[in-house]
Amino acid sequence: MTEIKSHQFDGFLRQDARKYRVFLIYGPDRGLVSERAALIAKGTGVPLDDAFAVMKLDSGDIDAGRIMDEMGAIGLFGGERLVWARAGGNDKALADVLKMLADSPPEGASLIIEAGELRKGTAMRKAAESARSIAAIPCYADDARALNTLIDQALSDASLRITPPARQLLLSLIGGDRLATRNEIDKLVLYGRGLDVITEDHVAAVIGDASAISADDAVDAVLSGDMAALRHAMAKTAQSKTPIFLILNGCIRQFHLLDQMRAEMESKRLPASQVMQTHGRHIFFKRKPIFERALGAWNSAATARALRLLADTVLKTRQYPELEESIAMQTLLSLSLRSNRAATRA
Repeated sequence: MTEIKSHQFDGFLRQDARKYRVFLIYGPDRGLVSERAALIAKGTGVPLDDAFAVMKLDSGDIDAGRIMDEMGAIGLFGGERLVWARAGGNDKALADVLKMLADSPPEGASLIIEAGELRKGTAMRKAAESARSIAAIPCYADDARALNTLIDQALSDASLRITPPARQLLLSLIGGDRLATRNEIDKLVLYGRGLDVITEDHVAAVIGDASAISADDAVDAVLSGDMAALRHAMAKTAQSKTPIFLILNGCIRQFHLLDQMRAEMESKRLPASQVMQTHGRHIFFKRKPIFERALGAWNSAATARALRLLADTVLKTRQYPELEESIAMQTLLSLSLRSNRAATRA
């Protein structure tokens, strides 16, 4: 396997990406996963608006035989082909495809696989790790250096400067999902046109409300079992026209982390407080008590069921976009009710 670290990705995209035909892009930051998949797709040279050259598959459409057939098919007008698969998480069919392509990479086609968080040892990661011909690109939440780079690039392009206190405030309000982060920075740049310097007041005016309607509010309500807070957060989300998938992706990311921490608690018989010290260092300090209580309310079996439910919900919202809000709300209320009952029993 060729693993591309976050700081290596830009160089890999410029110099080495064309040497590979198969890409596994995974991680809890689904916005970053989607962004990097799109950049790699653009780099293949395949016309992305050509339906005869590009085959996109969502989790409900994924089948190993179909993917292999698509990889071997000849385009109507010749040229390269691209198969682009989006999985909710670990997928046996995609693991089988990776195994089949490991020793005999395709010659006239590329395969891009988008996946959520894949724990070490899962079938898809094992299949990729055994093959040097597959590029694996993990995508985790941006660290301070990556966030500063995004801010600097956006402000430089707009010929804007930002004061140090304003930068610190901005950094505290973004991160966690690359797509949401870019949207917030773009809003600030648009607001700042005509100004020389971005100040704290400007950041608070533009990003302050965004933090109040972030996915974290809804996720925290689910983990706390607070259905009233969940309805309030979702109402503000609707008013701000924040995409529902950001809420669902936020839940998936947090339940993956919860699953990892519960697994360590159960395998090593550790208390929640100790696991929080090792795995919860990047959780915002105000959210840590909520997360620690959730560790007591959710066991590994329950988190696994929650992740399956969330993956199914994402698929259904794509299949029935006109019902997206209702479908998502039903799932989030169900998970919130589960948290509430577990907390009451505890």
